[in-house]
Amino acid sequence: MKVNKMKNYKVLVQSLILFLLCIVKTNAQELLTLENAVKITLENNFQIKISNNNLDINKTNVAIGNAGMLPALTGSLLDNNSIQNSSQTRQDGVQTTLNNAKNTSLTYGVGLDWTIFDGLRMFARLDQLKELQKLGEAQLKLTLITNISDVNTQYYDLVQQQQQLAALDTTLIISNQRLTLAKNRFTIGKASKLEVLNAQVDLNTDQVTLLRQKELYANSKILLNQLLARDVTTDFKVIDVLKVDEMLLLDELTILAKKQNPQLETQIINKRVAELELKQIKAARYPTVRVNTSYNFSKSQSSLGFLSQSQSKGFNYGFAASLNLFDGFSQNRNEKIAKIQIENTKLNIEQLNLALNSQLSTSYQTYLTNLELIELEEKNEAIAKQNLDITLDKFHIGTITTLEFRTAQLNYVNATVRYSNAQFQAKLSEIALRELAGNINF
Repeated sequence: MKVNKMKNYKVLVQSLILFLLCIVKTNAQELLTLENAVKITLENNFQIKISNNNLDINKTNVAIGNAGMLPALTGSLLDNNSIQNSSQTRQDGVQTTLNNAKNTSLTYGVGLDWTIFDGLRMFARLDQLKELQKLGEAQLKLTLITNISDVNTQYYDLVQQQQQLAALDTTLIISNQRLTLAKNRFTIGKASKLEVLNAQVDLNTDQVTLLRQKELYANSKILLNQLLARDVTTDFKVIDVLKVDEMLLLDELTILAKKQNPQLETQIINKRVAELELKQIKAARYPTVRVNTSYNFSKSQSSLGFLSQSQSKGFNYGFAASLNLFDGFSQNRNEKIAKIQIENTKLNIEQLNLALNSQLSTSYQTYLTNLELIELEEKNEAIAKQNLDITLDKFHIGTITTLEFRTAQLNYVNATVRYSNAQFQAKLSEIALRELAGNINF
C-alpha cells in the first residue's frame, strides 16, 4: 500500500515539475508586446514596402516637366559621305567625268521646342499628378490600417489561446490529482477499479485537448511571424491580459469615418482625378501654340559640280499654331464619357458612405453585445471556480461521485474558455470599428 502511495506521489510530483518547467520556459521566451509587433510590421511588411515604393513613384511624377510645361531641347548631328563614279553634261555640251568622286555633308545643331499654350491642359495635368500623389498616400494608409488590423487580430487571438492553455494546464493538474486519489482509494478498498479507469480516461482526454490547443497556439505564432515578415520559427510569448476599450461611441466613430476612412478618401480623390481628366479633354477645343528656335551648322563638299564646297550657320526661329476644327465628333464623345465617369465616382462615394454607415452600425451593435457577454461570462467563470473548489473539497473526503466532480471540472474549463472568447470577440469588434473609422493606432 505504501509503495503504491509513493508511486502515486511521484507521478503527481513529476506532473507538477513538468508544469513548472513549462512556466519557466515560457518566462524565458521573448515577450512580444503589441507595440513591438506593430513596429516590426511597419519595418518589415512587404505590402507596406510596396505601397511606400508606389507612393515614391507618384511623388516623383509630380513635376512641371511631366505636365508638359517645360520646353524640349534636342541636339542633332548628321554626317553623310559617299564615293561615286559621276558623269555630268553641261548645257554647252561639255561632258565631265570623274571616278571615285567623294561627296560629304555635315550638319549639327541645337533645337528648342516649347508649347506655350494648350488650352490650359498642362495646368490640369499638374493638378491631376498632385491628386494621384494623394491617392497613393490614401492607398498607403489603407495598406497600413489593413495590416495593422490583421496584426492586432492575430496578436489578441494568441492572447486568448494563451489564456485557454493556462486553463487547460490547471484542469490537467486537477485530473492528475483525481487519478491519484482514485488509485489511493482503490488501494484501500474505498473505490472500485471503474473509478480509476474513468479518472484515467478523463486525464487522457484532457491531455489530448491540451495537445490540440498547443498545436493551434504554435500555428498561430507562425501566422503572426508571417505578418511581421520575419523568421516564422521565431519563438515568443504575448501578454496574458486582454483589455477592451469600452468607451467607443457610434457618433464619434461615424464622424471619424467620414474624415479618415481611406477607402472613402480614395473615392473622393478619384472623383477629383476624373474632373481634372475632363478639364484636360476640354482643352482640345482651344488652339495649341508652340514656339521653336534652333542654331545649326551645315557644311558640304563635292568633288564634281558647280559648287565644290558650301557652309552655313545661324539661328532659326518661328512659331506654330493649330486648332482642331473637326474630328468626327470625337471631342464631344470624349467629353460625354468623361462626364459619365465623374457621375460614377459620385455614385461610388454615395454607395461607400451608405456601406460605411451600415457596417459601423452593425459592428457597433455586435460590440455592445460582446461587452455584455464579457460581464456575464466573467460572473459565470467566478461561479464555476467557486463550484469547482467546493466540489474538489467534497471529492477529497469522498462525499460526491466522480461524475459530479467531472461535471464541475468541465463547467469551470468551459466557463474560462467562454470568458476568454467573449473578451476576444469584443476586441475583434473594437478593432473592426477602429478600422472602419481609420483610427487604428500605428
